[in-house]
Amino acid sequence: MPQPTSSLFAGIPTPLRWVGESNGHLELLDQTLLPTQFVWIACRGVDVLVEAIQSLRVRGAPAIGIAGAYGLVVAAREAVDAGFVPEMARSHVRQQAEALACARPTAVNLRWAVERSLVVLERAPLESSAAAIREILLEEALAIHEEDRRLCTAIGRYGAAILPAGDLLTHCNTGALATGGDGTALAVITTAWQEGRRFMVFADETRPLFQGSRLTAWELVQRGIPVTVLVDAAAGQLLRTGRIAACIVGADRITAAGDVANKIGTYSLAVLAAAHGVPFFVAAPSSTFDLLLDSGDSIPIEQRDGDEVLRPLGIAAAPEGAHAYNPAFDVTPARFIRAIITERGVIEPVSRNRIAEIILDQ
Repeated sequence: MPQPTSSLFAGIPTPLRWVGESNGHLELLDQTLLPTQFVWIACRGVDVLVEAIQSLRVRGAPAIGIAGAYGLVVAAREAVDAGFVPEMARSHVRQQAEALACARPTAVNLRWAVERSLVVLERAPLESSAAAIREILLEEALAIHEEDRRLCTAIGRYGAAILPAGDLLTHCNTGALATGGDGTALAVITTAWQEGRRFMVFADETRPLFQGSRLTAWELVQRGIPVTVLVDAAAGQLLRTGRIAACIVGADRITAAGDVANKIGTYSLAVLAAAHGVPFFVAAPSSTFDLLLDSGDSIPIEQRDGDEVLRPLGIAAAPEGAHAYNPAFDVTPARFIRAIITERGVIEPVSRNRIAEIILDQ
């Protein structure tokens, strides 16, 4: 179990931060304890970071991508501490990179960020010491982190411009806790609010781990934006009232055809929105697109421990001997999505040609 470095936190959160210079370490805000406890975890070893990613102490596709990039710096620090010569240091970083990239299989940002950092490693002179490798990997990780801050701002701006007036329904957490900036779908919502729009945000609980009620509702309360929490199964009834102007969610992987993998329950929400004539929007950075995948059928879906369903928040909710079906994600076909909002512009209609035009042509 990772040890906390502190338990005090206030204001709009950041999910992770690098502390010190290249010989420093990564700190993660333990999201499994929010909103009642604010505990920072010091990651001085890659094994600690892999556990944190797998246990959702850090979560959200962009955030775990950033964490993966910092993880290679941690790996290089391990090489320095072990006294590895250049060749051994590179080998160690590559091995740890694969462990990081595989920590969660569905969200493509994690492998994208790790592989981007490995490209920088391969460009470095072969005689580069472990300390020099650590320096260049930190520079790249900081660049990835800063880029995410900027693209969140752009996603918020593009999304707010097309968001219809009225109350909104969202699923899971897509805010500052899930990214390096203000979020993806939640950045659209907060940008619209900052521009003077007024509405109620309805947040699905997002079972079994309650990212909507624990995290999204908390972020919105911190920002002074009114939020109403509902159980996931109540979304259909809410949509039937006619009160919801739009649904907006994030994404963990998007295919060349525009099929979207996101937190379990997203597909159900998209089908319900279509049945009630409510537009369904997805907000995600260009790094979430996996254009090598033609269809959502090819997206690997992470299956998680059944205890998350049988014992949510540690409370027994099913009899001993019962089994659980616990996919972490589902896939929403492109036909249910009105538009995908990226930092490069809005993809509407959601088609192969439009995706290629926005994602590949810039």
